[in-house]
Amino acid sequence: MTESARHDAWSAGDSYNRYMGRWSRQIAPQFLDWLDAPVGVDWLDVGSGTGALSAAIVARCSPKSVLAIDPSEGFLQTAQGALSDERVQFRLGDAQALPAEAGSVDVIVSALVLNFVPDRKMALGEMRRVGRPGALIGFYVWDYPGGGIEFIRAFWRAAIQLDSKVLDLMESRRFPFCTPDELTALVKDAGLDVLDHALIEAPTIFQDFDDYWQPFTLGAGPAPGYCMSLKPDHRERLRQKLAETLPRQEDGSIHLKARAWAVKAQVV
Repeated sequence: MTESARHDAWSAGDSYNRYMGRWSRQIAPQFLDWLDAPVGVDWLDVGSGTGALSAAIVARCSPKSVLAIDPSEGFLQTAQGALSDERVQFRLGDAQALPAEAGSVDVIVSALVLNFVPDRKMALGEMRRVGRPGALIGFYVWDYPGGGIEFIRAFWRAAIQLDSKVLDLMESRRFPFCTPDELTALVKDAGLDVLDHALIEAPTIFQDFDDYWQPFTLGAGPAPGYCMSLKPDHRERLRQKLAETLPRQEDGSIHLKARAWAVKAQVV
C-alpha cells in the first residue's frame, strides 16, 4: 500500500453508503442511459461495491444476468441485502483477475473503481478477456483533477489549512489521470476501441452540517479514513473549520455538486 493510500478503507457497506453510495446512486442511472446497452444480455459489474450500479442495471436495462464482483466481503453483504433478484449473482473477486470465463459477457461496466485499481491496464485487459466479440465496456470515475467532488474537495482544503502535509492525500494528487484524454488513452492502450466519453453531473445536497460531517466520522473511504485517524482534538478543529467555511442556504442546507467522467469502449 502506498503512503497516500494508507487511509483507504473499504469494508463497512452501510458506512460507505452514507459517505458516497447515496451520490453514486444518482450518477448510475445517467451513466446507463448514456451507455445505451442492448436489453436481454449478460452483464458484469466490476467493483460493484454496495450495489448502486447493479441495482440500476436491474431497474433500467432488462438484463439477462448480472455478475457483480467486488473484493470487499462487507460491501457484497450490503449489496446482497439490498438487491434480491434471481438474475444477479454476487462474487468475491479482483478487477485484475476477474473470476469469469473468457468471452462470457456482453456488457462490462465499472463505477468509481478504476482509479483505485493498482494495475488499471491489467483490469481493462481482463474486461476485454471476458467480453464476447463486440462487447460493450463502460466505466466512470470522479473528476478528481477538476475538483469534481465538491464536498470532498472542501474537506481536504480545510484539512490542509490545519496540516499542510495532508496535501498528498488529496484524490486530485493521487489520481491526476482521471481526465478524458488520459482515460481514453488508457483504454486504447489496453487494446479496446474507444466509442465515446461524457461528463456526468449530479447535485449533492446535505440537509445540514451534521448531514455533511457525520459520514466522515464513519471511516469508510480515504477522507473518512484520514478523519478517524486524527486525535479527537485535531478532528474537532477540522470539524469547526468546515462548519465555518462551507456555504449554507437560508435553511441551513449545503448545496454542492459531483461530477464524473465516463468512457465507452468496445471489444474488437
